[in-house]
Amino acid sequence: MAGRLAVVGAGLMGAGIAQVAAQAGWQVTLRDLDDTATRRGLAGIRKSLEKFASKGAISPEDVEAALGRITLTTELEAAADADIVVEAVFERIDIKHEVFRALDKICAPGAVLATNTSAIPITQIAAVTERPESVVGTHFFSPVPMMKLCELVRGYKTSDQTLATARAFAEEIGKTVVVVNRDIAGFVTTRLITALVMEAVKLVESGVVSAEDLDTACKLGFGHAMGPLATTDLTGADVLLNATKNIYTETADEKFFPPELLQRMVTAGDLGRKTGQGFYSY
Repeated sequence: MAGRLAVVGAGLMGAGIAQVAAQAGWQVTLRDLDDTATRRGLAGIRKSLEKFASKGAISPEDVEAALGRITLTTELEAAADADIVVEAVFERIDIKHEVFRALDKICAPGAVLATNTSAIPITQIAAVTERPESVVGTHFFSPVPMMKLCELVRGYKTSDQTLATARAFAEEIGKTVVVVNRDIAGFVTTRLITALVMEAVKLVESGVVSAEDLDTACKLGFGHAMGPLATTDLTGADVLLNATKNIYTETADEKFFPPELLQRMVTAGDLGRKTGQGFYSY
């Protein structure tokens, strides 16, 4: 199936998607707003590939072949000939709307327009296009080269063909797919982890337990590979805050209302691993 993929957004998620697609033989266009962002994304991809090569998982030749399939650009029009476009920009509906309005005009009629949103309903994103049947959610997990899951989300008007094409793409690049058949805010995985994280933050905020002991309880009591607060640091406190705000706005369910501690951390810039400080220091 390998064809032409455009990834809009060269951050950690976008670069990860570009990497695994290029490794699977896709010709990838990686787009961001400026050259600094795209070069940073490519540098991250090279570092990741070389780490796999150092462990013998791939050869040095595989590294160069994958990098050779990636083209950097700052022009959204470069997505015009893509078979699949994956949007991986910041989790804000206004930014995603801007991207999808443009893609709707730029992309070929048969192109699949995918969004990597973790919480915003696909129908809301697709509504600004003239082709909502071609829009689908492809929720990858970070770090993309390591995480095997891809949550496919069907919008209200997503066609069977669009879903099938997105599934074939995700499986070809090595992911195991679960399908969310009804377009609810937070889908399945984000809805579950967000509810757990919000309760975890409340318990720490109120002095019931330390962050370390809470995460230990989840790892040893429930068999989680990583506790919810360490997960928040890995994902980004700002990302979890935006996700839970989106779900709360859609559902008005109090369990998704973000605790004051999480809001203050984001305001202060303690976002987790990417800033060196979150619930833990790095």
